[in-house]
Amino acid sequence: MTLSRRSLAALPLALAGFDAAAQSTWYAVRGADHSFIVDMPGEPTYKVIDTRSPGGTAFPYHSYSLDSGGMAFVAQTALYPADVDVRQPRRNLQSALDDRAERLAGGKWSSVQWRDVQGAPAVESVGAVAGGRLLRQLVLLKGRRYVSLACLGSADAVRGPAAERFFGSLRLVS
Repeated sequence: MTLSRRSLAALPLALAGFDAAAQSTWYAVRGADHSFIVDMPGEPTYKVIDTRSPGGTAFPYHSYSLDSGGMAFVAQTALYPADVDVRQPRRNLQSALDDRAERLAGGKWSSVQWRDVQGAPAVESVGAVAGGRLLRQLVLLKGRRYVSLACLGSADAVRGPAAERFFGSLRLVS
């Protein structure tokens, strides 16, 4: 299993659904090591997933997730160990896209946009999943710091005000 498959395996689990009721209070969630801040429409569930690099180095993968207003929101981060080659970030990001595309209806993204987010290479993508819902994600790599934001919901919801606030609130700290 490749690094992206191991580290991203948690996303479907995180998006599987939670029992939290829809809340109107937004929380500024600080990522591991205070690496980023993102606003989420409720207090998320925090989990640490132990994973290994292709070279065998153990490292933690941090996941913050919640279900609110018929949507799932997930923020994830990891600090890749020294044996992960991050000199070509677009290759790392493409690997994340390819891995997650395997779980999409039709096995591909309906839209992919490469861009820069606060000085870091990033890619935003949208794709259909089972049940007629859409997955929207933003993945970036700043040095060794991997950050992923994702939301799952109806077509209107993933482009709606809550999703826009979630994605637009990302602030890289370190």
